[in-house]
Amino acid sequence: MQIHDLPYPDPGVPDARSGPRFLWWLFRNQLDGQLKSLAWGLLHFASVASLPFCVGVAVQAAVDRSGGRLALAGGLMALACVGNAVGDTFLHRSAVTNWITAAARVQQLLGRKAAVLGSALTRRVAAGEVVAVSTGDVEKIGWFVEALSRFTAAAVTIVVVTVGLLVYQPALGVVVAVGLPVLALAVLPLLPRATRRADVQREKAGRATELASDTVAGLRVLRGIGGEDLFLDRYRRASQEVRHAAVRSARMWSLIAAVQVLLPGLLLITVVWYGVHLARDGRIDLGELVTVYSSVMLLTYPLRHFEEIAMAYSFSRPSARRAARVLSLERAMDTAGTRAAETPAGDLYDPRTGLCAPSGSLTAVVCGDPDAAGRLAERLGGHAAQEGTSVLLGGVPLDELPLDSARTAVLVQDKDPVLLSGTLRELLDVPASGSVAPGAALEAAQCQDVLAALVQGSLGAEDPMDARITERGRSLSGGQRQRLALARSLVTDPEVLVLDEPTSAVDSHTEARIAQGVRGLRSGRTTVVFTSSPLLLDRADRVVFLHEGTVVAVGGHRELVRTEPRYRAVVTRETEEETASSAALRAGNGGRHPDEVPDGLRELETLEKIEETA
Repeated sequence: MQIHDLPYPDPGVPDARSGPRFLWWLFRNQLDGQLKSLAWGLLHFASVASLPFCVGVAVQAAVDRSGGRLALAGGLMALACVGNAVGDTFLHRSAVTNWITAAARVQQLLGRKAAVLGSALTRRVAAGEVVAVSTGDVEKIGWFVEALSRFTAAAVTIVVVTVGLLVYQPALGVVVAVGLPVLALAVLPLLPRATRRADVQREKAGRATELASDTVAGLRVLRGIGGEDLFLDRYRRASQEVRHAAVRSARMWSLIAAVQVLLPGLLLITVVWYGVHLARDGRIDLGELVTVYSSVMLLTYPLRHFEEIAMAYSFSRPSARRAARVLSLERAMDTAGTRAAETPAGDLYDPRTGLCAPSGSLTAVVCGDPDAAGRLAERLGGHAAQEGTSVLLGGVPLDELPLDSARTAVLVQDKDPVLLSGTLRELLDVPASGSVAPGAALEAAQCQDVLAALVQGSLGAEDPMDARITERGRSLSGGQRQRLALARSLVTDPEVLVLDEPTSAVDSHTEARIAQGVRGLRSGRTTVVFTSSPLLLDRADRVVFLHEGTVVAVGGHRELVRTEPRYRAVVTRETEEETASSAALRAGNGGRHPDEVPDGLRELETLEKIEETA
């Protein structure tokens, strides 16, 4: 796999049982790239290691006044330099390729998992952790994958050179053979502490990042209540904790680096001291001493890769563990896809609650618990957070459909939809039936003032469709973001559209016009709206009231207000005391509250006035 071939046609099925298993799975799936990197690494390190031999031959040839051997040494040195240049170039190329392709594979796996889990992902893992894994962690994982082949080439080179020195000059070779393992293993006792300090630093950095993100997201509210200084002080303290943790971590890694410099220096001193004694006794030639000394000096270069692989593993291990945790998540009700791909039509029915949304109608759902309403909306779209009986669409269980088919049939708009940055044209460029034009969707969602605000805030954008939306639509108000998200859902034009509180952030007059626009645009399509707004409820073909997770009443909004006290309590925000008082007065007045009719009339009159002004 080359960089220009990305993305992978199929990134594979990862072994997410643990962080080390995931790293090993990545290595096995990039075996070709690892073997290439290993081959170029061996050429590079072998060329570097052969230079001392060439220098030793040249020195000895000069001592012996042998021009032929001096020329041979020069030719061998030139060949080693070419091998060094070629090997280093292609080693770097192959190593970077392994790094990028490994990171891309992990990102594809994370993207695929996020697509499969849908909104259930952020219920089980914090959104910030998913972002951290897909950005910073993938780089650390890729670092270890690409460093592994270079470390292997360096280790093989050290073993070969050590054996060669034992054969070439046994007396000094024994010193090198004993000293090199000590150099390679000396840092191992320091690694656990360094790893723990690095983990603490990353944990504190993550907390500081989350605090900064929350502060920026809620800056408008903080300014309103005068809380900027409080949160600024909190961030200062968190930032200082990160700094202290980073200093402690850097001290340990600097100690490891110092050991990697000190011990090779001591080995060099030992080799020179012992070699000089051997040369004085005539047991070795000057050229042999230069060869051994140069070999030991140059071996410090591949020895650095022992430190690098230790650092790479210490940083990548927690990153791989976090990635494996996300990738090991499974859907509570997995879409097995036992049926052929199709887009069923018909009534939408949830066996667990008894909710039924007739085909082609606008069904409003009232639920006193907003969290329960959100979970039900997700289950209607096939994103159930818990195992249970599948929702049926036209009698077809959604879990038996391929995931793409299920999501094409049922679209769920969350209570807090996200707007991606880009132009309005890009925002509305979604998979759609083509039956609903963007202009019609924007008009139905009452986005006229939103378009004007976008054009005013975008320089050089005469066409509202070319106006740019900032990250998550932060430059827009909550109601404006909500209406744009609704327009995006209407453009999609699915067989079933589930909306969770789509107008909670807009005023009453706009809400009444949106209710009328959605009803007209979705005519003939199945629409389910979770809401407690009388303006939307009055426009629905039927209203379903859920209490404690079960359907307890079905009818029209005005009928349920008069006949179902629990429904009236949710819609009118009646307290328990007011409900009990109404029931007592109703019991003493022949079943009717003396003020019930005026209250009902007042509500209906309000609706009629809003409709007239709309």
